[in-house]
Amino acid sequence: MILIWETLKRPGQSGSKKQELIDIWNKEFGKDNWRIAWEWKDNFISKTEAYQLYEDSYYQDSFQRESLWLELINTAKEVYDIEEKDINSGFDYFKQEGNATHLQDISIRRVIMRRGWQFKGNELIQIRNCKDTKNKDWSKQLDPGKLKFHLPELIKKPNLEGWWDKDSVEDFYQSNKILQIRK
Repeated sequence: MILIWETLKRPGQSGSKKQELIDIWNKEFGKDNWRIAWEWKDNFISKTEAYQLYEDSYYQDSFQRESLWLELINTAKEVYDIEEKDINSGFDYFKQEGNATHLQDISIRRVIMRRGWQFKGNELIQIRNCKDTKNKDWSKQLDPGKLKFHLPELIKKPNLEGWWDKDSVEDFYQSNKILQIRK
């Protein structure tokens, strides 16, 4: 049986409301009758494929700004997004313990692995552009809302607006994300 999906909308950022939205969509459409996917060219891709594209932007950046990345691995013993327990995800995008999805810390770990590097520093560094972070310089450099997406021409237009910069990794993640229901 071929599944046919109908795109309803671009839901944008869910953040800490993710579980609330899941509950609403389960009630409205029925569990397993809806999905989140990403538009890519003239097709739809899965979460796994979207995560790989997200990571690939960090990988490209590690070559373009290699000195920044080398400074990071020499300074950090580990990186996290929202909470220090985010480090428990290791290299697994699907190991999410908190309410909001964290990807940039996992992407950074995976890029470091792909490049054959390892953390050598002493600091636990938060990679999130927020007011209360003590690592503002790192978060300004590597936050997905600031880091440029490596294929900006493939971000769905019009770009959704939010806390992120246009044509950033986060812009791709939010602008290309779609809610679909089973027809």
